[in-house]
Amino acid sequence: MTPNPIDWKPEDPAILANPYPIFQRMRDEAPCYWSDRLRSWVITRYNDVKAMCLDKERLSSDRLRPFFESLPGSEASRISEIIRYLSLWMVFKDPPEHTRLRRLTGKVFSARSMQAMRPQVGAIAKQLLDAMVEHDEIDLIADYAGPLPCLVIMAMLGVPVHELGELKRLSDEIALFIGSSRMSSDKYEKAEQATKEMAAFFKALIESRRADPQSDAISELVHLRDADDQFSDDELIASCILMLFAGHETTTNLIANGIYSLMHFPDAMTDLRCDSKLASNAVEELLRYDGPSGSQVRVVREGFSIHGEHLEPGQRVFMMLNAANRDPRAYPEPDQLDLRRDGAPHLAFGFGTHICLGFPLARLEGAVAIPAFLERYTRLELRQEPAWINSLVFRGMRECLLSVRR
Repeated sequence: MTPNPIDWKPEDPAILANPYPIFQRMRDEAPCYWSDRLRSWVITRYNDVKAMCLDKERLSSDRLRPFFESLPGSEASRISEIIRYLSLWMVFKDPPEHTRLRRLTGKVFSARSMQAMRPQVGAIAKQLLDAMVEHDEIDLIADYAGPLPCLVIMAMLGVPVHELGELKRLSDEIALFIGSSRMSSDKYEKAEQATKEMAAFFKALIESRRADPQSDAISELVHLRDADDQFSDDELIASCILMLFAGHETTTNLIANGIYSLMHFPDAMTDLRCDSKLASNAVEELLRYDGPSGSQVRVVREGFSIHGEHLEPGQRVFMMLNAANRDPRAYPEPDQLDLRRDGAPHLAFGFGTHICLGFPLARLEGAVAIPAFLERYTRLELRQEPAWINSLVFRGMRECLLSVRR
């Protein structure tokens, strides 16, 4: 009997809620899958995704510039601020531009500086949990997983706390452009306006820190010098937008997906509650099991073949991180959550030179925030099935309504 062809509909609510069964089919039957819907190749096996993350010769991260250059003048003018600032994000750059921007940014956002945030992460987690003390029903996203990483990166940058609500709104609207091509019809207008407003906000803050430095990352970025190199004004603004945006979107998903996953493995949840030493390893396994980023995207620079398919220059490639992280070729019993698992490193943050710069902070936040939440609440129940974000880049929930008991 001829098997049914794979018809992957990434926007299908059932697929958004649980993409893993169809990822299994894709890994087994079409590990290099052409999607007519995306007009792109989709890669799902662990070794292939890892290799492509490292392949700077045949694959390019510079996927926005060709898109911007293809737009008619009238279309480009509609998103001029997006083009101006997102074109400068290091995540969309190849070496040597990526190398330069990452070197400069890494002087401020070092692993040591991120680890120094642990007491503040713990204090923010306690503050949010205390604010919910009278509640027996919460939204895990809006009440905890959403504001926590946003408050952490704001504290690190030196952004006033009272700006939380507005900056979260602007970040969510920029995500309409970054995260999916299947969102609201006015997503470009919303993302353009949000980029304009966030750029104006950071421009003013940068000018303030230039005149009056404080003990925060923006002050360090403003006054950073590396031999004869430094950020341009637009690079400073773009880097601040990126740090705020990337510094909380994925970590929100890490915390929420992690708690949601543990609810489906009560024995693992009990183990984590009873053994605080498990926290770091637990975060790694939760990242592997249902990580916060759905994919990384590359553009073919030099044609090549894989699994009998030929990839042509200019074609896009979606490297499905979570599909790779459930590959039985890399992990025994990949659909089981094992907080003591050891073995191949997961790809939740990517791999190689484009691995997420803030991954030490994200790991730290997960290792503090998830156990703190479980320590506060002894009983968690879903009030309804969560609503998942319609995105290929982000893997997370719009809301997750819980009944909780201390």
